[in-house]
Amino acid sequence: MNACGRSLAMESQKPMFQVENFDDEFVQKLVYDALVWCSLHGLVVGDKTYQKSGTVPGVGMTHAPISLLPTPFPESYWKQACEVAPIFNELVDRVSLDAQFIQDSLSRTKKADIFTSRLLDIHSKMLESNKKEDIRLGLHRSDYMLDEETKSLLQIEMNTISCSFPGFGRLVTELHQSLLRSHGDHLGLDSERVPKNTSNSQFADAMAKAWLEYNNPRAVVMIVVQPDERNMYDQHWLSSVLREKYPLYALKSLAEVETEGSVQDDGTLIVDGQEVSVVYYRSGYTPRDYPSESEWNARLLIEQSSAVKCPSIAYHLAGTKKIQQELAKPGVLERFMDNKDDVAKLRKCFAGLWSLDDPEIIKKAIEKPELFVMKPQREGGGNNIYGDDVRENLLRLQKEGEEENAAYILMQRIFPKVSNVFLVREGVYHKDQAISELGIYGAYLRNKERVIINEQSGYLMRTKVSSSDEGGVAAGFAVLDSIYLN
Repeated sequence: MNACGRSLAMESQKPMFQVENFDDEFVQKLVYDALVWCSLHGLVVGDKTYQKSGTVPGVGMTHAPISLLPTPFPESYWKQACEVAPIFNELVDRVSLDAQFIQDSLSRTKKADIFTSRLLDIHSKMLESNKKEDIRLGLHRSDYMLDEETKSLLQIEMNTISCSFPGFGRLVTELHQSLLRSHGDHLGLDSERVPKNTSNSQFADAMAKAWLEYNNPRAVVMIVVQPDERNMYDQHWLSSVLREKYPLYALKSLAEVETEGSVQDDGTLIVDGQEVSVVYYRSGYTPRDYPSESEWNARLLIEQSSAVKCPSIAYHLAGTKKIQQELAKPGVLERFMDNKDDVAKLRKCFAGLWSLDDPEIIKKAIEKPELFVMKPQREGGGNNIYGDDVRENLLRLQKEGEEENAAYILMQRIFPKVSNVFLVREGVYHKDQAISELGIYGAYLRNKERVIINEQSGYLMRTKVSSSDEGGVAAGFAVLDSIYLN
């Protein structure tokens, strides 16, 4: 049973710790123990001061940026986030099958955003060739913040491609459980209140089951990676779990796929002489991953094949910000979901989302930019627009005309609770005021009408100093964290 099903007796709960109560000597001991644990258990990333750290495993490693202790999170909201994970999985699948909705929703974005346009071109080519994806695999992560003002759990985004840190999500949970077992009495914390986290094995199992559905024991799972990736160890955790159970693993960049790959007449994808059954993307989500036409050729080649894609081009597009905004419009969820209770549960999580062709909301955002976030159609940290920059960009777009508007959406700014935490980077701890974002992983696999997997698949907490707008760990804005149920 996954961790969400646990009900923890609230009477056993002790008051939450106050970081102000800990002296430096005790915190330094905690840090030392945490760093030893990270080193022994592979909670490491490439150190950017070493040139080879993103290409040669084992060279130039440092511990992943972490929160020293888990972050308190209300159990009722934790259960809510877990409960909607399978519903969001189902929604992505149904949206992916509605090609007209995807094309119509993104038609204006296509004119304003070259990257989305290229993805839509591949989607169009698949429609023209009447390509059907019988086996559909989704490995998703839905990100939430707890809004202090409305006391609501609000979704920030639904990630359908390259959902990072399933390996590290499990590890940082186990790190915190270990620290609480060792120092729980001093801290006044119970390690049992950190929910178990099997994100890595559940993602690997979903990929293995997709491999079984493909039904060729000689075919391999191919993970498409960025060529210089300091976060390679999170990816290797996933592939190592696969390799323990199945002889099915290959890491390739898109450029290598273009050079070494071909699709046979029957749709079989061959890369480097091996038949590929499942393609899992840990790249391909940003324009930086397509520096030349070779990468686009590779993406199209894979899409034309009969391999199971995670994600397919339709799943990828279903996770765009514009689709998220369209789904938040009144009556749109009902196009995809029959169950009224499921619709209500999804809608309860939606933050305010608007297109830039709404003059009333534009006026309000120019007057009070601090209440909004401006989002382009981009994944990964460092792309969103906040504060006075929202006003400046909206005024600029008004002058330049409406064509560029479609490249962005506006979202309600969420204001989570600020708490004092210990953040550990490069072996040094800092006490700071921070906010957190909960990511819930979901796995979905179906073959035609048969749903094989639809489940919540672990979680990831990311914590960042409250003065930082952005939240990417790999981009350097946040640290890995877990939750302590209260």
